[in-house]
Amino acid sequence: MDPPVVPADRLDDWHRVEHTTERPFAAGPVSVAATTVRYERPAEQPPAPFFFASRLAIRPETSPNRALTRLVERRARAGFRDRLADRDIEGVESHGERRIGIKDPAASRATLVTYRGQAVIEPVEDPPSETGTSTPGRVPVEALLAVWTADDYLLAGGGYPLDDGAEEARRTLLRLVRRVRG
Repeated sequence: MDPPVVPADRLDDWHRVEHTTERPFAAGPVSVAATTVRYERPAEQPPAPFFFASRLAIRPETSPNRALTRLVERRARAGFRDRLADRDIEGVESHGERRIGIKDPAASRATLVTYRGQAVIEPVEDPPSETGTSTPGRVPVEALLAVWTADDYLLAGGGYPLDDGAEEARRTLLRLVRRVRG
């Protein structure tokens, strides 16, 4: 199974860092496989902005429906929170949900959820002391997760630090998400 098509013309300074296929859910005869590509943007200071796109394959094959969509959204949110934790982002809280359009005529509108948390970065001396004790640094982070259908279930999103460039980072990430195609 191929990942969704990502907008290559918008990935100038992004680097693909991962392409995986995994099975995040299996119960009896029902299973879900996810193929994901993840990109990162170079950053002077951590955490680096990231973007991902995933295609889900549900077996046995089932057409999207309201109940299944709610289940996929719920599982995607839990999985995304786990991924944020894997990236050392703590204290993740939901900061709203809305519907957005996807630039694919075959796609439904996406449910977009915004999260905020704190990225734990390498320990730094704070303040420098004779004992040399260190405490971890924390950087506020915003992360976005979108879920929609286009024959299959698609997910896309990412995260970025909430610094002086946050508004531009958010616009860039939303442009990428809206242009993911099945």
